[in-house]
Amino acid sequence: MKKDNPAVMPEMDADPEMLEEYDFSGGKRGVYADRYAQGTNLVALSPDIAAVFPDSESVNDALRTLVRAARRSIKPKPRKKTEAA
Repeated sequence: MKKDNPAVMPEMDADPEMLEEYDFSGGKRGVYADRYAQGTNLVALSPDIAAVFPDSESVNDALRTLVRAARRSIKPKPRKKTEAA
């Protein structure tokens, strides 16, 4: 790795996880920014559960079914009375 000019790039001693061996010279800034902004929610399934669901679509379908069932079992809240205008 080439030595960077300290006047151009300050030392990175503040972050112990950034090692001198890391080379970001070929990196492109913001490549994944849009995807990151959309957000993700990765969930790790236990091996026994993962064996039942072959893909993310089947997991989502099962969870949607569970949500619908849960909503049906919850008693609706009484409506608030509105005043006549």
